[in-house]
Amino acid sequence: MNEPQPVLDGESLITPTAIAADMAALYPSQGSSDHLATATAELGLVLHSARQWFEAGNDPAQTMRWTVEALHKMRRKVDPGVWQALIPLAQEHPVADYFHQDPFTRWSFEKPRGYSGDARLLDFIYQHENIREDVAEASPIGSALYAYSKYYPSCVAVRERRDLLAQYVDEIAEERGDGTEVLAIASGHLREAGSSVALEQGRIARWVALDQDPLSVGSVARDYAGTPVEAIDGSVRGLLTDAYKLGSFDFVYSAGLYDYLTDAVAIRLNRRCLRMLKPKGTLLFANFSPELTDDGYMETFMNWALLLRTEADMWKIINASVDRNTVDAEVFFGENRNIVYGVIRKRD
Repeated sequence: MNEPQPVLDGESLITPTAIAADMAALYPSQGSSDHLATATAELGLVLHSARQWFEAGNDPAQTMRWTVEALHKMRRKVDPGVWQALIPLAQEHPVADYFHQDPFTRWSFEKPRGYSGDARLLDFIYQHENIREDVAEASPIGSALYAYSKYYPSCVAVRERRDLLAQYVDEIAEERGDGTEVLAIASGHLREAGSSVALEQGRIARWVALDQDPLSVGSVARDYAGTPVEAIDGSVRGLLTDAYKLGSFDFVYSAGLYDYLTDAVAIRLNRRCLRMLKPKGTLLFANFSPELTDDGYMETFMNWALLLRTEADMWKIINASVDRNTVDAEVFFGENRNIVYGVIRKRD
């Protein structure tokens, strides 16, 4: 099976080459042909067992649960270079045809929008109404798999992230008043705005939603027409080169972008965001953490690779982004520790 490769516009800096280079620098391979042969045999046993259970009519959700756990343990155990060699073997195994009956898994693997983690993929996580047709058309196996996969710990964390973003917007609007201005970078469909009390009550003066995907930009423009939300077609590169005259903001955030940015780009982006903050403004950025437990399944059957960051990694980015004497900063985890957050507040 030849999986589709991401087709990016070159503007976002979210490139497979950049991710591969960063991973290679962080985790130089210590593997050997013997290690690879052993791991290949172990992977083959896992995938063969999963296929047998599907063919026997066993509960698809239980088969998925067992496979997700087995792939996670294997990913943790083997050398990163060996794991990278195992990924295409899993993707080409016949059992993939079963897992891809899950509309969520299939959308991630096929990447109809040309890149990983797109806004419609997140709508599968949010169980948004615009993916109901995909779910309704799924096979019985696919429906059972989606009923399980949408409750992955990572999905629970993403829904919590959406709610946390709305909470930050509301709290900052409460503190700053009716002139509050917000910038969302790589905004996707801006689903967090749908639960913002401040937006509903007219306490947001401007909420800029910047994204490089024209389909996402169009969705936001349509869904939030007549509100203070402004949908803008823009990229990370455009921000870094000061291509947009966006003004200044009380709150700047990016929730799902840093998982694809190297440290160097993340630091540059943070510095640019901090320059756009008003006095006492707040910057928030988020990243999936290595405590993710469905990472092996995501990288194989979903073809969804991420740069995972620890608490120390987040502090490294913060400390390289700003003079700590001029800001207050914190790093914290979401409830299930699958996502880690960095927050920087300017003192003046």
